[in-house]
Amino acid sequence: MDNFTKFTELYGDTAFLPIVPMRGIVAFPRAMLHLEIGRKKTASGLNFAMKSDQFVFLTLQKDFMAQDIDDTTICPVGTIAKVKQILKLHGDITRAAFEVICRAEIVGEIRDIGYEAADIRIIPEQELYAEDSTEAEALIRKAQDTFSEMTAVMDKLTPDVPVNVMTKKEAGELADYIAQNIQFRFEDKQVLLEQIDPAERLYDLITVMKKETEMILLEKKIETKVGMRLNKNQHDFVIREQIRALQEELNEGGDGGGVYEDEDDEYYDKIDALNLPAANREKLLKEVARLMKMPSASQEAAVIRSYIDECIELPWNKYTEDTLSIVKAEKVLEEDHYGLTKVKERILEVLAVKQMVADKPLPEGSRAQILCLVGPPGTGKTSIAMSIAKALNRKFVRISLGGVHDEAEIRGHRKTYIGSMPGRIMSAVKEAKSCNPVILLDEIDKLGSDYKGDPAAALLEVLDPEQNKTFKDNFIDMPFDLSSVFFITTANVSDTIPGPLLDRMDIIELSSYTSEEKFHIAKRHLLPKALKKHGFTPKMLKITDKALREIIDFHTKEAGVRKLEKELATVCRKAAKEWLSMADDSKETISVTPKNLEKYLGPKKFKPEQQAKEPQVGVVTGLAYTTVGGETMPIEVNVMEGVGKVELTGLLGDVMKESAHAAVSFIRSRASDYGIAADFYKTKDIHVHVPEGAVPKDGPSAGVTMATALISQLSGRAVRNDVAMTGEITLRGRVLPIGGLKEKSMAAYKAGVKTVIIPKDNVPDLHEVDAVVKENIEFKPVETIDEVISIAMVK
Repeated sequence: MDNFTKFTELYGDTAFLPIVPMRGIVAFPRAMLHLEIGRKKTASGLNFAMKSDQFVFLTLQKDFMAQDIDDTTICPVGTIAKVKQILKLHGDITRAAFEVICRAEIVGEIRDIGYEAADIRIIPEQELYAEDSTEAEALIRKAQDTFSEMTAVMDKLTPDVPVNVMTKKEAGELADYIAQNIQFRFEDKQVLLEQIDPAERLYDLITVMKKETEMILLEKKIETKVGMRLNKNQHDFVIREQIRALQEELNEGGDGGGVYEDEDDEYYDKIDALNLPAANREKLLKEVARLMKMPSASQEAAVIRSYIDECIELPWNKYTEDTLSIVKAEKVLEEDHYGLTKVKERILEVLAVKQMVADKPLPEGSRAQILCLVGPPGTGKTSIAMSIAKALNRKFVRISLGGVHDEAEIRGHRKTYIGSMPGRIMSAVKEAKSCNPVILLDEIDKLGSDYKGDPAAALLEVLDPEQNKTFKDNFIDMPFDLSSVFFITTANVSDTIPGPLLDRMDIIELSSYTSEEKFHIAKRHLLPKALKKHGFTPKMLKITDKALREIIDFHTKEAGVRKLEKELATVCRKAAKEWLSMADDSKETISVTPKNLEKYLGPKKFKPEQQAKEPQVGVVTGLAYTTVGGETMPIEVNVMEGVGKVELTGLLGDVMKESAHAAVSFIRSRASDYGIAADFYKTKDIHVHVPEGAVPKDGPSAGVTMATALISQLSGRAVRNDVAMTGEITLRGRVLPIGGLKEKSMAAYKAGVKTVIIPKDNVPDLHEVDAVVKENIEFKPVETIDEVISIAMVK
């Protein structure tokens, strides 16, 4: 039983079938078809068909970009086919084999039931054999002759197709077979599919084949013309080479200044004007000579021309004159930045050295200083670099290194690659148009690395004064002196910078700003900038000092001032709307005060960090250092009757968990000294929690805090509420040094803490702590946990 008979016995002439839309493909009856399906809904329809009777409806998709199928995106006339096989490929691709049965059309509404389906009705077909009439025989013969004419000019055709065409005796079958196996426009194929009358179908097919034959002949004619032109270019090249050989024989070519085209003369003049080192000049002259010998339209000539242009545009031996004045530099830094006293002093020291050694020969092996500004976001690292360039009267170029993970971004690509270009360093020098700019390498701590290389390793040569005097970019492929470039790098943390790279830089740390510093920065810089940016004058919009302090304390929580700048911009935007809504004759100064601040910024977003109101048992204030500055970190401990289980919560890292276990072990060994039951580890369950559980926390510096909280809870003794502490603990109860003391002490100051317990080994770091912090906080250096307990516990 054939598939058509099976279908009609199951459904009659109409059935509800899944729809398979095809892009650029038209399926004709009696054809075998293989398709790769990517649409999930179409694949679902195929899976359903395989589980039932295997029949689907194939049709042409008119809109190739459409993802949803409806009456407007597919052709209503297609074919019914039986799914013979389904094969799952990689990803979501499904390969399916179909046996096409007959023509059919959509007669009902297309429905989405997890896949598209509709009522499909068979289109009855007529048959016309050669034996039926002389006209039919002539029409079939004409179609076969036209097919032979077309295939005679075609390049590729399966050998069995012409044989099968000559054996077909039925007009409709012949038309369908030719249309299925020959490449036509799919629009023409759809017209043939929709033509039911076999005679008319053959007439249409003959017209299409004649048109296709003419198109093939025209394409061959065009191809011949293009080939002739290519041969002519090759012929011209050979003649040109012969002329050059004759010139050399007559001593009219070579290095003695022969006959060059205008472009080549221009290149020679530019190269001579650069005053290049001998080796570099010789290399560029060779590249120009190579360019002369090539056809102007060749691809390699374009590569060489691009290379020569890039090399000539570099600022060889071009320098801007430095303004080496410490007085001017100090004035610029004071105008552009408030506070940062130690940072400014460190920068002025570097500039002073530059002024001292100006115009003096440096000893062999002396190193230029490369600064690395490390600090939280928004503390002014980039603007300080711009101020340095301004003070030195040098060009300033910024290179963002965040997310860079390809070594070629630094060194460039070799010029043999298509689309190659110099690296970011040489591009920055070219942009600056001088050999001594200030180049800022921003976010150097966020460099990545992958199979394409490690850009941090490539920067080793750039930031080493011993090597960068002969820096060689892969594209330029000539030594370039970077020793006069003033490199400044920035980073939020120095931990992620590779050691060899960090060793080449002088670290200058920028700490978080105090509230007082933020107030003065906003008053002197941020507020005037925001007013100007939003079209206000000081007489039109006034933000009082108290309102400004309230914005700092209750609407921002950051180490820098970036969020503060955004809040001021928000106030200005709302004030601009308010100003424009006033009548022209009644406009008056808009004043922002603490009373109406909520109107502009909404309710207070943050509460200032405060110490506990009274001493508590099992609660101790610790200090943490994050990428946005220091923070206070209260640690809570609860002890319940149990079996000795220790629970640690608050999204703690492995190091912090180990600190907690070390503290428990230490307390077990000294339980009697602190009035703690010796068997507490058997009879009590301990729960240590660090609030703000959604924020990851790690590091060893909370060891002392955890031990104090545990001793407090187990012994029932309260801990002073005006004390904060930091330090790593050992199993013997020793207190080890920690990092970030400057930032942690600033956090304690902001929280109103009066006493901070620190490791004794961190005493030398106190000189970096801000004077205002040292005036308001008493620092207690300790060596053992016993000293911590004596200070922190209520007597």
